Amino acid sequence: MPEAPQGAPRARRRGRTGLLVATAAVLGAVAGTCTGYLIQAGREPTRLPSLSQPALERAKGPAPEPLSAAQDRRARTDGDLRELLLPTPRGAKDAQWLQGGDGWMSMAEYASYFEKPNEGFEGLISDEFRRAAVTGWQVGDGYVVEVRLIQFRQEEQAAASVRAEDARYWREEERGTRSWLIPGTETGRVYVHSRPTAGGETPYGAEAMAWRGDILMELWVSSATPVSKATITDLARRQMERL
Repeated sequence: MPEAPQGAPRARRRGRTGLLVATAAVLGAVAGTCTGYLIQAGREPTRLPSLSQPALERAKGPAPEPLSAAQDRRARTDGDLRELLLPTPRGAKDAQWLQGGDGWMSMAEYASYFEKPNEGFEGLISDEFRRAAVTGWQVGDGYVVEVRLIQFRQEEQAAASVRAEDARYWREEERGTRSWLIPGTETGRVYVHSRPTAGGETPYGAEAMAWRGDILMELWVSSATPVSKATITDLARRQMERL
């Protein structure tokens, strides 16, 4: 058996010494944790902050007056919608051809004006139709006006504005139709049709579409002679001012 070379280091024996060191470290950590718990247990408990808010002092002086119906738009539009319609001008005759009764129009009656009433009815359900008010009058023998206010619940979407924008798209696609902005509105427009429709006593027409809040305004003028921009614009402006 060969002998180990002179001066070579001897291999260290492992075993009990390493085990003793590791055991001592574990015992030290446990002892420290127990000591910490004992110290914390001996301290006075820390008080938590109160969950209640401090009482606030009431403001002094009289409370502000509630808004009048003229200032509170919500109070106006949640009231009798018919009162927001333009009044019949002096000397004009009330319309006898209007759908509905007593100034109100049901959803089915309003949908009957659509090119496809069944689809129109389903669309009104989807748009959360609430109610509709209508008025109209006739001036002389060949000048007819009809105004409708259609109100939506608008819990899911702004149906009044969407329908006004849809109407704008289709009207501007028609040939011979010009449009202008309604004063006092951002997107409301009047549409004047320069070409007469075939047949009828009032072949010339103009209309206006605008919205404010949850109400869509629709206004039509039919006449035996071409309808001027000034006429339809004045009617639309005055109707929107009432909303």
